[in-house]
Amino acid sequence: MADLVIIGSGINALVAGALLSRSGKKVLLLEREDRIGGCMMTHAATLPGFDHDVMAATFVLFLTSPAYAELAEDLGKHGFELCHTAHPTAVLRPCGRGARLTTDRTANIAAFNTLAVGDGDQHGVDVTGIEADAPFLFALLGGDLWSWATARLLLGQIRKRGLNGLKSWIGTALRPARSWLETSYSSPDIQALWAPWVLHTGLTPESSYSGQMGKVIAFALEAAGAPIVKGGAGEAALAFRRLIEANGGEIRTGVDVAKITLSEPNGKTQRVTGVKTASGEIIPAKHVLASVTPSQLYNRLITDDAPQEQIAQAQQYRHGRGNFQLHYALDAVPEWLAEGLEDVALIHLSDGIDAVSKSANEAERGMLPETPTICVGQPHRLDPSRCPEGKAILWLQIPDAPRQIKGDAADQIATDGSWDEATREAFADRIEDILARHIKGFDKIKLARTAYSPADLAALNMNLVGGDPYGGACTLDQFFTFRPFSSSRNGSTLFRNLHHIGASTHPGPGLGGGSGFNTAKRLGA
Repeated sequence: MADLVIIGSGINALVAGALLSRSGKKVLLLEREDRIGGCMMTHAATLPGFDHDVMAATFVLFLTSPAYAELAEDLGKHGFELCHTAHPTAVLRPCGRGARLTTDRTANIAAFNTLAVGDGDQHGVDVTGIEADAPFLFALLGGDLWSWATARLLLGQIRKRGLNGLKSWIGTALRPARSWLETSYSSPDIQALWAPWVLHTGLTPESSYSGQMGKVIAFALEAAGAPIVKGGAGEAALAFRRLIEANGGEIRTGVDVAKITLSEPNGKTQRVTGVKTASGEIIPAKHVLASVTPSQLYNRLITDDAPQEQIAQAQQYRHGRGNFQLHYALDAVPEWLAEGLEDVALIHLSDGIDAVSKSANEAERGMLPETPTICVGQPHRLDPSRCPEGKAILWLQIPDAPRQIKGDAADQIATDGSWDEATREAFADRIEDILARHIKGFDKIKLARTAYSPADLAALNMNLVGGDPYGGACTLDQFFTFRPFSSSRNGSTLFRNLHHIGASTHPGPGLGGGSGFNTAKRLGA
């Protein structure tokens, strides 16, 4: 019997497996695909020798997480290495103007003040405020919310600020990004620098608490950069595998868990006894950790035994916008027509708040955005090993693609409502047309491209329902203590030894590994 069976092998499953196996527990990870890593996947998507991160790429959330603080030394021994640049992000507007962030706060303040008097000083106020609130804020964003530790933090904040002061802080934290940016920054370039980033949290400029998340991102990027893993995100998964196996744990791929098995009811008490695979194998376990979506957990793995209330809540759980990925192999390093973008890790092509709001709204209504918000990564600048010498890779993420297509906002792409090859490539053409306007002689250096629609991404990872990379809509009613359900409490379920982890649970999506870390700690890691 395993002490713990972990279903899935994304970042949360791997963090939990590493911590629990290190503490001496017998851990077994089961992954239905032929590779581990979930959204951490690297392969030659375009041409041989060009290694692309097909889904997740940037590890700033992991670098700044409690999981990394505990596992960094062990992972380093097993080949985990991060690559950095001093310029984590920038924005490039259609007019050719933009703004760039460095990892030097003093330099950022000075540069932003040249764009608009006082904007640099305001940036200093925003990121310094996040820094000052970090112990409390990051406990809310990443820790167990239903715990005595969080209760003590809240009491401490009441003593520090007073009840009205804490209420005021919460009210400010719930401001939408549009309100934060329009009232804080005069420069449209600074507004455009931060507006696209809220899409990477599953929100929009009009969403509650998107302003606070924008400030958190500004602080994190300035403090830690936008690192990528040497060799690709898939190498991070392999480092975890080597660490777990070195601790005596086991990882099996190509194993589809069909059912979580339960004991016979004993009064009101019923326990998980293990899992049953699609091949019929019964694997007993003392605890099961399921890194899956609510629909998988309650409508597939324990359908026959879950209370109707849980099944109904899982059916009502909402997923967010889809994700679109576009990858290029280039014959030469791109020459940006705007200055200062050569070594920027992530460049947004966007005209600011209204443009981001428009594209996100179109995607949420099922429309192909007329002008999508484009995030361009340059992994070859941080990690030259990703491609042959003198060549380059571009990683494009479009965080506002519709999961289900109802039409085209530009009325140019004919579609039957599905993400078929023709629709995918037509949308990729639209994105490429925008990209090519900003790079000198782009057609001459383009060797190959590969596009992944939301449907393609869902086929690669069943947790990406409809291509939603965030495990579900991140609106306030499905976040914090309400994730995934209003009755949720620290990833627990109605069965004491069944634990729900992953992006669909608090603290939500990203590569921080928070739910895996928190659950492992509760289980004695």
